[in-house]
Amino acid sequence: MKFTVTYPLITHPASPELMSRAAVTRFATTAEAAGFDGIGFTDHPAPTDRWLQAGGHDALDPYVALTFCSAVTERIRLIPNIAVLPYRHPLIVAKMVATMAMLSEDRFTLAVATGYLRGEYKGLGIDFEQRNALFDQAVEVLRGMWTEDDFSFTGIGIDAKGLTANPKPRTPPPIWIGGNSRLSRRRVARYGNGWNPFPAPRLMAQTTKTPPLETVDDLAIMLDELWRFVDEQGRDRSDIDVAFSTPAGGSLGEHFDAEAHLAGLDELAALGVTWAGVSVPGGSLTQALEGLERYGASVIAPHRA
Repeated sequence: MKFTVTYPLITHPASPELMSRAAVTRFATTAEAAGFDGIGFTDHPAPTDRWLQAGGHDALDPYVALTFCSAVTERIRLIPNIAVLPYRHPLIVAKMVATMAMLSEDRFTLAVATGYLRGEYKGLGIDFEQRNALFDQAVEVLRGMWTEDDFSFTGIGIDAKGLTANPKPRTPPPIWIGGNSRLSRRRVARYGNGWNPFPAPRLMAQTTKTPPLETVDDLAIMLDELWRFVDEQGRDRSDIDVAFSTPAGGSLGEHFDAEAHLAGLDELAALGVTWAGVSVPGGSLTQALEGLERYGASVIAPHRA
C-alpha cells in the first residue's frame, strides 16, 4: 500500500495561512519526510459562490501547485485529486503535463474525472452535456501529443493538423480515472492506469450525481465489475492501481485509533487497493503538519515494518 495526501483546503473560506508559499513548501516537505508517496490538490478554477456557501471549498490550481511541489521535494509523486479534464483544452493540458513530467523527473500521475458542477462548466464556457465526449477525446489527444510527431486529430473544438510538441515525456504519465460510475470503470479497463473512486454517502451522491459508495462491501462490488472489464480487455489486473480511503480509526485527531485504521487498510489491500488516500486537518498549518507527522509515525511506519 502507498499513501497519498490531499492539501487541506477543505473549507470556504479557507485559512489564509494555507494559501502561501511557506505553507505549501512546509506541507510538501513534511509529507515527504513522513513517508507519504503522493501529494494532491483539488481542481476548482471557477466555482460558483452558491456551491462555496453550501459546503464547497477554496482551491489552488493543481497543475501550478504540484509543479511548485516538485521543486521543493525529491521523491513524492504529484497526483491531482482530481483534475477535471474537460475544463481545459487538451492540447494545453498535454503541454502542461509533459512539462511537469520533465521538471519533476517523471513523478507526475494525471488523475482526472469529468466533474459534476454545472455552474463551473457554464462559467468556463464548456458544454456540460458534452463532458463525457470531451473527456474521452482529451485522453486520445494527450497520448497522441506525448508520443507522436506530426499528430492530427479532429473532434469537438479541435482541428489539429500535423502537430509536434517537444519535449515529450520519457514515458507517458500514468492516467488515473476518477469517479464511481460504471463508465469510469470501463474507461479504466480500456485505457487507464488506475481507478480513483471517492467515498459518497447517499445524500452526497444525490448532489454529485454519482453512485453511492459508503462501505467496503460497496467498493468490493464495484471492484468485481472493474476486474471483469479489465479481463475482457485482455489486460493484466496488476497493471491497474486503485486508490481509496478508509474511515476506520476515525479522523486524525485526539481520538484517532491507528490500530483500527491499519486493520481498515488491510481490508482495502485484500480487495486490490494499492493507494490509500489520506486527509489531514485544515484548520491551520500547524494542525496539518502535526497530522502528517502523526499519520507517518502511527500508520505508515508500522504498516511498512
